[in-house]
Amino acid sequence: METKQTTCKNCEKEFQEGFEFCPHCGQKSKDELTIGVLFYNTISNYFSFDARFFKSFIPLMVKPGYLAKKFLEGKRLLYLHPAQMYLFISVIFFFLFSFVAREQEESIDRALKRDFEKAKKVIDTLSEKGLDSAQVAKLMKPYEANKDKLGLNEDELKELDSVIKTGGNTKTNMNFGFDKNKIDSLIDSGASDKVIYKEMGMDDDAGYFIKRFYEQMLKFYKTKSGGSVLKAFYDTIPIAMFFLLPIFALILKLFYFRKGPYAYHLVFSFYFFSFLFTVFSILLLLNFAWEAFPGWLITLIILSTFIYLFLALKRFYDQGWFLSFLKSGMVTFTFFVFLFPASLAVLFVAFLSY
Repeated sequence: METKQTTCKNCEKEFQEGFEFCPHCGQKSKDELTIGVLFYNTISNYFSFDARFFKSFIPLMVKPGYLAKKFLEGKRLLYLHPAQMYLFISVIFFFLFSFVAREQEESIDRALKRDFEKAKKVIDTLSEKGLDSAQVAKLMKPYEANKDKLGLNEDELKELDSVIKTGGNTKTNMNFGFDKNKIDSLIDSGASDKVIYKEMGMDDDAGYFIKRFYEQMLKFYKTKSGGSVLKAFYDTIPIAMFFLLPIFALILKLFYFRKGPYAYHLVFSFYFFSFLFTVFSILLLLNFAWEAFPGWLITLIILSTFIYLFLALKRFYDQGWFLSFLKSGMVTFTFFVFLFPASLAVLFVAFLSY
């Protein structure tokens, strides 16, 4: 008896009528467009991901190396894919981290503004009246003791001493009530700093120290944000991590060269970095909830990640306790050897962006 054939609307291949799904591509054989059909795949994929994530999360945190080992054994649908888990958790981490970064940038900006205002107030006060030698020496002492940290040379120290001694006889008036639109126009037109200083209110015969102050003020004004370097540094961290993870997998390959191809070590690295990002995300949440979160506890939690790595390597590569402990130390040390120049590279990129 000849069976009726139907054609799949998706792959256009024939199959026996009566099948609920196409045996070639898996699409439903009769899927008239309804609201349910429209959102079926999206909803089913979401809940599938959701279920696999929570099924994977507990083993990730309490069974070091378990997920990576199971993935290599062929259980690739029961738990969340290593790359998918890494991507999902890293997105959460950098989302939380963005709040910390923004707060630090704003904190730097506020601190710079306060410093400029204090410096202006001190200089304006000093310009109103002269001081005796004992008062001058007292005021100059911290500047002389910390001249290297403050970036002051001998000429600047002499100028500051002169400002303090002569008071109103030295040009120290600084007017920051300048027209910002004019300053912006001058900056956009490529005007020289000397012209901009004058527009900002600096006198032609201003002393060396006052000129230095205006230089710093203009630099701050041009950047619009004292935390711009920090922001550029934070922005490059995700890119750095993109390169550091495969480097970590390569290090594992060097120490476990007989334990499978590079892809095996990459699977382990995805899960391990997922664990690290989870720990860091938890620390960020704890800091948000508890401002006085003990520093020693943070240090202890971070150090515990080494114990996790040791246990994960022991389970995944199935070697002895002593050898696993030795290799975990060597892997960590080698990774930090790569991490140091990578951090310098990130800082370099941040300064270039600045």
